[in-house]
Amino acid sequence: MQPNDWQQNNGQGTYTPEQLQQLQQMQQQGMMPPQQTQNQQNVPLQQMTPEQMQQVQQLWYQNQQPAMPQQLTPEQVQQMQFEAMMQQAPPMPNMQPLPNVPQSQKKRRAPRQKRQKGQGGGGGIWKVLLVLAVAGAGLWFFLSNMSTPTQATAQIEMGVLGTTYTGDALIVRNEVSYSEEGVQSIDYIAQEGSIVYRGNEICRVYSTGYSTKEMTSLQDYRDQIKNYQRTLLKAETSTDQKMLRLENEVTERGLEVRSLVQGARGNLINQEIILETAITQLQDYFQSKYSSDMPLNRLFSDETTQLKRIESWIKPKWATEERVVSFYTDGFEVALTPSDFEQYTPSQVRAMINGEKPETTTAARGRTDLYRLVKQNNYAVLMLIKDNTWNPIEGTQYKLVLEQFSNTVVNAQVLSFTRSGGELLVRLAVIGDAMDVLYMRTCQAQLGDYADCMTVPVSALYMQNDTQGIVIIDGGQQLFVPINVLRQEGNTAYISAIQMGILTAGQTVRLFK
Repeated sequence: MQPNDWQQNNGQGTYTPEQLQQLQQMQQQGMMPPQQTQNQQNVPLQQMTPEQMQQVQQLWYQNQQPAMPQQLTPEQVQQMQFEAMMQQAPPMPNMQPLPNVPQSQKKRRAPRQKRQKGQGGGGGIWKVLLVLAVAGAGLWFFLSNMSTPTQATAQIEMGVLGTTYTGDALIVRNEVSYSEEGVQSIDYIAQEGSIVYRGNEICRVYSTGYSTKEMTSLQDYRDQIKNYQRTLLKAETSTDQKMLRLENEVTERGLEVRSLVQGARGNLINQEIILETAITQLQDYFQSKYSSDMPLNRLFSDETTQLKRIESWIKPKWATEERVVSFYTDGFEVALTPSDFEQYTPSQVRAMINGEKPETTTAARGRTDLYRLVKQNNYAVLMLIKDNTWNPIEGTQYKLVLEQFSNTVVNAQVLSFTRSGGELLVRLAVIGDAMDVLYMRTCQAQLGDYADCMTVPVSALYMQNDTQGIVIIDGGQQLFVPINVLRQEGNTAYISAIQMGILTAGQTVRLFK
């Protein structure tokens, strides 16, 4: 087919399929300008309607059978139209949607045309990279939204909730003090702050009139006895095995006492008793062996007389029951006793806190305090609180903090209270170790009208079936625990479990906000 044939047939009839195929080949070879390719109805090829394309298809089937028995699919028809349009359109065209194409065909994407050699591929590579980037971003967004988010958690902590009242405290111990008249000096036997039992010697009291010269005289008599004994032993012609054994016993026990004094471990008091027993046995044997010796008997008699003279001035003190012994006294022991402390008024307690001692009886005057025996398991506190309208509940326990070098925190029960002169006097009983207040008489104190509880962040509170609680995380399990919210302060919630024993400090709770 020649170009002139196209001009002759223009507007004179319908092209046969052979003519259409030849026409397309001539256009591809550049033998015919693309703008002259029209059909019999003067319609450009790229603007042919589906009905016109269907007519071309039917003519094609009539001339090609039986070589092509099957019909072209809509996709193949659309591909033929696309190839014809690409041949006649300028480079990089703005493609418009085909007119009158059904909606189902618009959604179908035409197969991509194979790129011919010699055409630039840079734009296609960038498009591929852009598609991959968009796909990767979408995948990341999908995975990040589908993954389970990390849950925020917190720990349950112990807390204290309530009101604190500050004041001055006067300590009343369950103790008994011992004193003596005419005391010249005291020889302490028991250790300070130790527990003594009934029958233990606590100290020895030397009365007025006693002099150290008496002990010097006693030592002189003993030295004379020792020297005379050596004289008698040197006069012996045979070895006395019993005497030798008793002397060795005294020497060994004396060395043991010396090692304990120098820091060795052991009971020094028991060892001293053993040494005294060994010395007594040696003296008794020596005295019985030389009982007929008059000078020796006279020396023993002088020693005994001097010992009795000294003992008349020495009064040993013994423990009457199991208690803690202390040799430090402050003069309040007689006035502040378990039987008398509740009778004092707020003004009297204020005077004692300021250092004023209660008046003592005539019999107590002139006596010297020796020691006190303190019961360990309880004591009392008189506390003064200034300008307060608080009315404590008798029989109720409160937290009591005694402030001194180291704070002591105990549970105190209200026995009674009195308000007078702008001060509230609260009488408290403490069931606790009195060793904490063994050397304490007055101090600053805090009495708390509060209770121990637990704290969690407010964001841990959660409502389930109209019940407020928290969610405990234990391993991989989550447990809802109903609670009572006592108070909320800022971001902290003070809580207590409805069922005791469920919540403990350190458990992990889930946060919801």
